[in-house]
Amino acid sequence: MAARKPVRVTRLQFRDLARFRHVIREFLRFSESAAAAVGLTPPQHQALLAVRGAAAEAPLTVGDLAATLLVRHHSAVGLVDRLCALGLMRRRRGARDRRQVLLTLTPAGRRLLARLTAAHRDELLEMAPRLRAVLRAVEGRPAARAGPTRTAYDGDVSPEAGS
Repeated sequence: MAARKPVRVTRLQFRDLARFRHVIREFLRFSESAAAAVGLTPPQHQALLAVRGAAAEAPLTVGDLAATLLVRHHSAVGLVDRLCALGLMRRRRGARDRRQVLLTLTPAGRRLLARLTAAHRDELLEMAPRLRAVLRAVEGRPAARAGPTRTAYDGDVSPEAGS
């Protein structure tokens, strides 16, 4: 196998990637706090969202959930056990294949997830201008010229927005 040519990364590329990760981390921190405020761990919230999000296409199995959450099967089993004990999720046998265990949300799980999802959408809408700006920077495209974009990094105006 031929040796790969070293890639040159510029100071601006490091900065842009750091800013992108910062904005993502801000959203994740919001998400973690929102889940905790309703008594859930972040993985529990993610599991509810994964099951509800997949329900339109086909119900998830525990194996599907593990793959979606990027966790081991036994970790997904424990997560489902805890959500079932909380009355937020239930297991049911597949109609065609009785060996299959499918996951669905209970009405309480749907209500709780709807509240969390509304809060997450609001947060994403608020963050959208900053997220778009950092994505444009990472892609090497100029930001939209709607005026200077204030960032949470240090109060500076981002250079991509024309400062």
